[in-house]
Order: sequence, then C-alpha cells, then structure tokens
Amino acid sequence: MPAAATLLTPIGYQPGDCGYCKGDDSSGSYYVITNSLSAQVYQGLIDRGWRRSGNLIYKPDVYRSCCPHYTVRLPAKDLVTSSSQRRALNVWNKFVLGEEYIKETAKRFPKTKEEKARQRNGFDLLHTVHEAEADQLKPVDSAHRFEVTLEPDDCTEEKFQLYKNYQIHVHHDEPEELTKKGFERFLCKSPIVRRTVKKEGKEQRLGSFHQCYRLDGRLIAIGVLDLLPHAVSGVYFIYHQDFEKYSFGKLSAMREAALALEGGYEFYYMGYYIHECIKMRYKGDYKPQYVLDPETNKWDPLDGEARELMDQKKYVSLSREHKQRRGEEVVAYRLNTPLEVSESSEALFSMGMPGMMSPEEVEEQMDLDRIRIHINQGMTVHTEDLVAWEDGDINDSKSIKGVVGRYAAMVGHEVARLAILDFSGQ
Repeated sequence: MPAAATLLTPIGYQPGDCGYCKGDDSSGSYYVITNSLSAQVYQGLIDRGWRRSGNLIYKPDVYRSCCPHYTVRLPAKDLVTSSSQRRALNVWNKFVLGEEYIKETAKRFPKTKEEKARQRNGFDLLHTVHEAEADQLKPVDSAHRFEVTLEPDDCTEEKFQLYKNYQIHVHHDEPEELTKKGFERFLCKSPIVRRTVKKEGKEQRLGSFHQCYRLDGRLIAIGVLDLLPHAVSGVYFIYHQDFEKYSFGKLSAMREAALALEGGYEFYYMGYYIHECIKMRYKGDYKPQYVLDPETNKWDPLDGEARELMDQKKYVSLSREHKQRRGEEVVAYRLNTPLEVSESSEALFSMGMPGMMSPEEVEEQMDLDRIRIHINQGMTVHTEDLVAWEDGDINDSKSIKGVVGRYAAMVGHEVARLAILDFSGQ
C-alpha cells in the first residue's frame, strides 16, 4: 500500500448537539475516521462541504441544522482588504518596529522609486504582511524581533501552554479540562500526509502545519493550517492573552491569504460560514468570498443574493431557489429531527441530505464493484472480491453493499475512486 494512501472508516450519520447555539439534537453529520489521508483526497472532501477535527472528518447536514455550516473560500489574488484589516497590520508592524527604527530607516534608507510607486498604487498585502519580520529589516535595531515560521504540527509543551492560555481566556474553559493529550488529538499530528510536490516549476508543501508567531523568541500565536493542492485551509488559530488588543484574528487571516498567494494554492478557506451565529459572520468581511452550494457543490458569490436569502431563510441553496422559481422539481428532504442514533444511518437514503447522491445515482454513475477495501492482515481488495458482496443490497444499511453505497453517496466519485475504505478495525 502506498505511504500516502487514504484509509477511511465510515461511522455513518449521527445527530448531535449544536456547538454554536447549544441546541438539543438540533444538528447532524455524516462521519468517517482516518489515520492516513492524502491532501488530494481531503481537497476533494472539503470541496463537497466536509471538514476535519483531528482525524475525524465530517459533513454537516446543512438542511436540518439549527445553525447551517456553509463552506466558503476566497481567491487569494482577489482579496480586497478593508480599512480596519489594513489598520490592524499597520498597528502591529509599528509595535514590532518601534518609532526609532521607523525614523532611522526613513533617514538612512530613503524609499526607492519602485517603493514609492508601490505605495501610490495602494495597499500591498505581501509587502505589509512581511514588513516587520526579522529577515526583512534594514540594519537598524528594531523594538522587537518578530519571526513567523511554518513548522510540522508536532505537539510540544510550549505549544500546549499557549493553547491552554487561549482556551481559558478566550473560550473560558476550565483549566482541569485541558490536557496535552486533548490538544495533541485536536490540533497536532494530523492524518494528512506531509509531502512536497512540484507545481509550475516551484516546490509546494502539502499536509498539516503550524504557522508559529514568535516575538523576541517567545511563542505568541499559532495558525493551524492544512495545505492542500488548491487551498490553504485554516483549521484553528490561537494567541496569547497578552496580545489580545492587536486583532490577531485579522492579522492571521491576511497572513494565511498571503501564504495562499505566495505558495500557489489559489484559494484561502476560512472554515465554515455560519450565518445564524453573529460571531461567525466575520468571515464574510474578507472579500470576495464564495459559498459552496450544498446541493450542486458549485461556488456562488456570498454577497448579494445568497446573503439576502440567508437573512430570510435558515437553509439556502441558490440552485434550489432558482429551480423552484422556474417551477422545476427539487429533491424533497424528510424532516425527522431529532433522529435516533440507531436509525439515522439506516434512514440516510430515504431522508436525503444536501450534496448526497441518491442510491439510483450511485448505482448508475459509480462502479461500486471496484471500490477498494482494506481488511485484516493488511490486505486490500475490491468490493467484488468479497464473498457477501453480490448478496447485498444498496438499500439495506446492514449489508456491506449498503454501507459502501452510503459512503460513496456522501464522498462522491473522485474520493471513492482514490480512497480505500478501511474495515480492518471493524
């Protein structure tokens, strides 16, 4: 089996409590677990509305959720910053450099014609993001030494202490609830395999990393990132309470967008946009933002029609809205919330879920017989090689064909072709 092979173990659909409004059994997701995930496969999953937390990958049921989670992305080269975003970068840079450095460099190193022209042309994201970094400074003493490095997502005591400070002071967690093992499971040692590839003649890193911010040698912030073939995907961001006034949320977003631009990743994914949650609407402030249609997996501008509809309705799919206006038939989803855990996976095909293929579509469009399965003793076979395969029925959730069919309907053609379904632990 290749070192970067993706092994996915399906758990199925399960209801759960909402992490935003704390609703009771008011949300549900389809889950898989993995200990080995290629960046290419994960790119395919997030472009179908999936997201990961540690080695748990899940696709929220947008239709039945009290707080629908919409996947959004921003084309890095098109980022238009607001005055408050630019101000946050400039305030931080001024703090790091100090007044004396700024005055001395202005005197000793006057701006070149190119620098003046760039300044006249408006805000330069890449220049401003890196302006205060130690390796960019003129030979003049600055107030502080600021460094940002992209490092493997290893778990260290230094990182854990920063995480603990953040969770206590920002999310008000109890200290005794925070363990190094929990931190490691949540934000370290990702299942995404790290590797370097060639893209347009340049080296591109793939996998999960920690973007570490250090001031005078002290770790003050970490951006947890997944670097994928076409995206920088922000997983989590933590910072020390001592620097709360410096708007690190804005600093990190612009730095991560800059990383996407510099690294040839094209898009910056900020995680789910949750219109129902006021605290999560800030992602819409980074423009132009595009939202994934839950039913077609096509990208639409977030501003305009999509945002207006979100003000009026809980669940929004522009393709669905347009079909209804034209009088066309749309998929009917069965509202049966709350679902019992024991019946939710069994009812998955009959109740329907945005972005999920129907059993008829799966059988017509996918070769279920050739899906790879990892079984005991490290053996990988095709589904058609299994003794019980032909006797199964895709509509029978307890048969192997039923489990494979539901999984394939959720992950789609490309991921089903590339990934290996892992039954070795079941």
